[in-house]
Amino acid sequence: MSEIRVVLVDDDPMVRTALTMILGSDERIIVVGQAEDGREGLSLIAEQRPDVVLMDIRMPRLDGLAATEELARSGSPSKVIVLTTFDADDDVMRALRHGADGFLLKDTEPERIVEAVRLVAAGSSILSPGITGRVLDQVRSARSAGQATARRDARGRLADLTDRELEVARAVGAGHSNAEIASRLCMSVATVKAHVGHILDKLDADNRVQVAITVHAADLDG
Repeated sequence: MSEIRVVLVDDDPMVRTALTMILGSDERIIVVGQAEDGREGLSLIAEQRPDVVLMDIRMPRLDGLAATEELARSGSPSKVIVLTTFDADDDVMRALRHGADGFLLKDTEPERIVEAVRLVAAGSSILSPGITGRVLDQVRSARSAGQATARRDARGRLADLTDRELEVARAVGAGHSNAEIASRLCMSVATVKAHVGHILDKLDADNRVQVAITVHAADLDG
């Protein structure tokens, strides 16, 4: 199996050291660089082109959310996991809407951090336990507050999907894995992956979480 190249971006050297030790428990994962702020991190990412970036939120010069946005605009293929001591809903939503592929709290168990890096490198999205529900609750709350325009816009975006793609999108919105979707919809995992790729392209989405947000905003997750 191929190695997973990781860059750490955090202004606390102790955190970077701890993360290096945690990730070192998996022989496939190699930390190829460390940066202490978002600006330095962007330069390092451009140089090293890692598979995954662990990005802190609160940093000097350029914070992790702004750095994640810049990285997404640049078209970088590197996947970003936002790693922070905070779990503010606004930070979560902003991170996910601007290209983050995961959001983990720093007190997450070491084994789950390693698992998150592996999953994100493989193309999945990951959130700390409890965050997914709160993100979708926030979408539902906004929806029930009378934001008909947001619902109409989301449905308009989903209208470009075929019937089969819409079925897969709804399953993604329900949090099912590719294997689970394949079983539920009686198709191969390879076919599901192809459908997910088409959905991401048509919705101009960076990851499965953004697909789920669109499905929930459209009120199609029931």
